[in-house]
Amino acid sequence: MSDLKQQLNDVFGAEGITEAYGELTLTIDSGAIIETCTKLRDDFNFEILVDLSGIDYLTYGESDWDGNASSSGYGRGRTAQQSEKTQSHRFGVVYHMLSVSDNKRLRVKALLAGDNLIIESVTGIWNSADWYEREAFDLFGILFENHADLRRILTDYGFVGHPLRKDFPMIGEVEMRYDEELGRVVYEPVSIEPNVNVPRVVRK
Repeated sequence: MSDLKQQLNDVFGAEGITEAYGELTLTIDSGAIIETCTKLRDDFNFEILVDLSGIDYLTYGESDWDGNASSSGYGRGRTAQQSEKTQSHRFGVVYHMLSVSDNKRLRVKALLAGDNLIIESVTGIWNSADWYEREAFDLFGILFENHADLRRILTDYGFVGHPLRKDFPMIGEVEMRYDEELGRVVYEPVSIEPNVNVPRVVRK
C-alpha cells in the first residue's frame, strides 16, 4: 500500500490522499472525475469498479447516536435530521476500485456542492457503474451526466424525494395500499407516529 500511496502522490499530489484503517482514499474535485478514473484504470490497473455510492454529510460531526447503546439505547428517532451548520460540499460520490492484477484497492471520493448535484457518469470507463449510478440517483438525487438510462431503480416511479438523504423522514412522506374498489394502488398521508428507530437494549 505504501508503494501505491507514493505513486498516487506523484500523479495527484499528497493533499487529497488519506490513509485510515489500512485503506487509501483519494479525494478529488467532481469536475475531474473522468480524467482521474481513466488514469486510474489505464495507468494504475484498476480494471474493476466494485461499488459506487452517494453520501450525505448534512449532520457530519454532529451525530446523535449514543456511544453506549447497550445500556442507553439509541437517541435517534424517526424524524428528519437537520443541521445548524452549512456544508459547502454536502453530498459526495464514493467509488471503490479493485486491481485484480496488482491486488490493490482504492477509494475515490468526489465532493458535490449542495446546489449542484451533477457529476459525469463513469459508465464509459466501467460498465458496472450503470446500476450503481441509478441507485445513487434514486436514493440521493445525484444526477449523472451522460448516463444512458438514468431513472429510479429501487423506489416506485411516482416516489417523491430521495430516501437516503438525512433530511428525509424515516417514516417516509406517504404510504401506499391496494384499493379493492379502485382496483389500483393508492397513495395516502402517513398514518403512523414517529417513534424511536432502534429499541433500547436492557441488560442485567
